Amino acid sequence: MEKQKIVIVGGVAGGATAAARLRRLNENSHIVLLERGEHISFANCGLPYYIGGSIEKREKLLVQTVEGMSRRFRLDIRNLSEVLSISREAKTVTIRDLRAGTEYEEAYDVLLLSPGAKPFLPPIEGITEARNLFSLRNIPDTDKLKAYVDEIKPESAVIVGGGFIGLEMAENLHELGIKIRLVEVSEQVMDALDFEMAAILQEHLRGKGVELYLKNGLDRIEAEGKKLILQNGEELYTDMIIMAAGVQPESKLAADAGLELGNRKSIRVNEFLQTSDPYIYAVGDAIEVKDYISGQNCFVPLAWPANRQGRIVADTISGKPTPYKGTLGTAIAKVFDLTVATTGNNEKSLQGQGEEYEVVHIHPNSHAGYYPGAAPLALKLLFSPHNGGLLGAQAVGVKGADKRIDVLATAIKGGLSIYDLPELELAYAPPFSSAKDPVNMLGYVALNMQEGSLETFQWHEVENLQESGAFLLDVREKTEWEAGHIEGAVHVPLDELRERLEELPSSETIYLYCHAGLRGYLATRILQENGFTVKNLDGGNKTYKVAVTERNLLERQVSVLE
Repeated sequence: MEKQKIVIVGGVAGGATAAARLRRLNENSHIVLLERGEHISFANCGLPYYIGGSIEKREKLLVQTVEGMSRRFRLDIRNLSEVLSISREAKTVTIRDLRAGTEYEEAYDVLLLSPGAKPFLPPIEGITEARNLFSLRNIPDTDKLKAYVDEIKPESAVIVGGGFIGLEMAENLHELGIKIRLVEVSEQVMDALDFEMAAILQEHLRGKGVELYLKNGLDRIEAEGKKLILQNGEELYTDMIIMAAGVQPESKLAADAGLELGNRKSIRVNEFLQTSDPYIYAVGDAIEVKDYISGQNCFVPLAWPANRQGRIVADTISGKPTPYKGTLGTAIAKVFDLTVATTGNNEKSLQGQGEEYEVVHIHPNSHAGYYPGAAPLALKLLFSPHNGGLLGAQAVGVKGADKRIDVLATAIKGGLSIYDLPELELAYAPPFSSAKDPVNMLGYVALNMQEGSLETFQWHEVENLQESGAFLLDVREKTEWEAGHIEGAVHVPLDELRERLEELPSSETIYLYCHAGLRGYLATRILQENGFTVKNLDGGNKTYKVAVTERNLLERQVSVLE
């Protein structure tokens, strides 16, 4: 590679990774890394845990210092240096030295933009006057928030936004003894999940004392942040506000330079992360990416893609063109005692694409049930009815969610289908899994559906079935039935089914259910073998009950608003 002058705007995951890789590939290039803030490389994802005290020492958040990285990689690093503009014709950037207050120009052969994303602050009345309002993007934000919590010792907090940051902050502030109320404009927290999976999370949050205000956004702020008025007119009084209503790409520099923008005003790039200017590249949370499965343009600000993009753009700049193949959106979060993880598309995105799909819910244990410590795990798989291709998966549980989503994310990237999942030979010992791993189980259920030995219906279809007078059959045990059942259902326990077939209608479809789906499948096979037409409730009463409970809570909340 010939000697080049490469200017990088922004550090952290994308820019700092690219700078280090560029130096490893070429010892002679002049690499300038410009960072508006003081810190060039820090652990964004660790910030909530420093606030809550899980990470005790602030220096643990600093991945690389200016001095250390400059020395090791022989980089020209200039922190507290803000890039004001780009002159594409002259191939220069204008920089303001925030220490001295002076401005100067820097030439480049290649420019790499890694400005990241910033917290979205909705344009609501009173937001600029609020003295107790915080967002969380960088170390200065963290220092302000940490100082406020330690010195003021707030008793209550309102978190606006129920995504990853909002939920992580809810847990960490709760650990400090702060009363938490969470306001979310949509009907559920964690939008990457589908409603019935988010319902498990919401039930857990309520059990921890977190008050949820769903489908009810923030209208205005009063009393310098001490009073919040929600869209339904409800008033909340609070000691502090955390704005976690999502992020938006830092694309103004690119837009002002006339670079093409895409989804949500993110910077549009080609597969080699090249912008509409061939001498300018962009990576990280500021760029538009392609959905790995659908190929559609989207905006997915996550750490893994930023790191990956930083590495491969360095390869491309160094003369080894390497394409970025798209973002799968694999993500995970700890929310109190639960782990929530997701990969690929959810039902909402597939419906938006007009894509046909099938759904599987299962509720296995995290490991062999006879070994101490096994915990229930909710898993959801989405797949194509045409070729069995894997479209997405979600997991919620105390243990084992991370492992299963990682396996399924790998399966998607490896081009596997539902036909391959039963073939995966995964590590087994009683403390870790079952001889038939939950990922295998997903494959078996999906295969039964694909081959026609199992037809299912979903939790949200039950109400229409009740209204139409469909025959609902509960095959659980008597004690389970007495503890609560779907209204209008007939009860015939699985082990009595063969002897009571004459009680069942032979001329209409039987919609049956059990606790989690397995006994329902066994009942399905018995009835099919005896000439009945049967559908089994996917995920059983366990999926249905938590989803309907949350839906009813939401409907009551909305009816109060109206």
